[in-house]
Amino acid sequence: MPLALVLAALDDPAAASEARQLRLYQLLKAAILDGRLAPGTRLPGTRQLAADWGMARNCVLFAYQLLLAEGFVEADRGGTRVATLPLGTAGLSPQHRPAGADMLSRRARQLPAITRSESLLPFAPGVPDLNAFPWGTWARFLHRAWDEVTARQLAYAEPGGEPELRRAVAAFLSARRGVACTPEQVFIVAGGQVALDACARLLADNGDTVWLENPCYPAARNAMLAAGLKPVPVEVDRDGMAPAPGLWQAAPPRLVYVTPSHQYPLGSVLSLERRLALLAGVQAGGGWLIEDDYDSDYNHAQPGARPLPAIQGLRPDAPVIYVGTFSKLLYPGLRIAYMVVPRWAAAEVGEGIRKLYRGGQAVEQRALARLLESGQLTRHLRRMGPVYRERQAVLREALAARFGERCEILGGQAGLHLVLQLPAHLPDRALVSAARELGVTARPLSLYYADATGGNGLVLGYGMAESARIPELVDRLGLASESLEKAG
Repeated sequence: MPLALVLAALDDPAAASEARQLRLYQLLKAAILDGRLAPGTRLPGTRQLAADWGMARNCVLFAYQLLLAEGFVEADRGGTRVATLPLGTAGLSPQHRPAGADMLSRRARQLPAITRSESLLPFAPGVPDLNAFPWGTWARFLHRAWDEVTARQLAYAEPGGEPELRRAVAAFLSARRGVACTPEQVFIVAGGQVALDACARLLADNGDTVWLENPCYPAARNAMLAAGLKPVPVEVDRDGMAPAPGLWQAAPPRLVYVTPSHQYPLGSVLSLERRLALLAGVQAGGGWLIEDDYDSDYNHAQPGARPLPAIQGLRPDAPVIYVGTFSKLLYPGLRIAYMVVPRWAAAEVGEGIRKLYRGGQAVEQRALARLLESGQLTRHLRRMGPVYRERQAVLREALAARFGERCEILGGQAGLHLVLQLPAHLPDRALVSAARELGVTARPLSLYYADATGGNGLVLGYGMAESARIPELVDRLGLASESLEKAG
């Protein structure tokens, strides 16, 4: 089928609120899945497609990179072509549920739902400015990696990750986060969720207790539940996770999961006193601490200064698994994460990872290693820091002007989002739905709590929100809140 027909819906007015780069990706993916774009079909070059459809080349690069990462297209010296999918994939159609059948396990059916913000609309949390990423530089490193491809890179990747990337990550973390490790302690896995799943399955047994921040990253909670662990929610205050007196004795944990550098979603930073107390507690109880270094890349509290060092760096021999990704520095669809384990546990954890997971993305891993070694990623981080600080300042000012003192603003020391606490008469999920009708996305704070009634607010990402647009978008949020108040 001609590509023009495939992309005819790219400018559909009904999808006007959707980011064009994501729309392009979705249209191409759908055409590949249903066979309208046959295996081997050459896609136009990024410059040509961008010119033909009046869009930025970065948008096309974004769509192509997602398709490449997911295996729908292949890249070679001739450009980009549609990959050959497994038999039975083409022409996928909805399947009917067999009568009376339980398609999922009881454990899976009990997992809390995770709602995703629509596409890449402004205020979607967890997404950096994908248009500002140096896609041209990344593409050059990818092409170099493809030029060096051998049969080994096209088979399963090295267990634990490509040696070049493990070395580069160890050096990067040592320089930026004070993580003390050797490359042998670094393990590369396919995304942050896989890292958390590995921790849950390799370090704990069915029925073991895991402490989770409350509120907590929903995917972390689900990873622990899916592994059969018993979650104990631990309240969070302005200094991070705050275990109640006696909790170590009442519910001794096998695992403690924390986001100390930038608590997700409230944005607090775990104090040094509590970091040391958690370390002492897990060591005394024979447990493990999972340190998810979420959103630590951008330090807004003291621009140019290093944030508090990682817990792992306080006592490198402690039972700490340090987990992180490059989602906020590169793009979420890359799905490359790392785990840093104690030297004394590296062999056993590495063997467990080899038994559970197959490695992949060897070419992308080699490209990422070169990107880290070149210093280009660090330069991109330094360049974007002031941009994000400006956006946060504009967002704070706009929220304060529109909502006033009735709504407290939380977070902002690091990361790419703020939390707007709401009064009880404005339920966050209803407000999110009303705002969606006005073309504004947000995520309800209540989604992150073990009990859905535990919080009421909006998690507002500003990674994809340009400063000039923020006041008008906040005004739409205000209009949505006014409509709820009138209806109530």
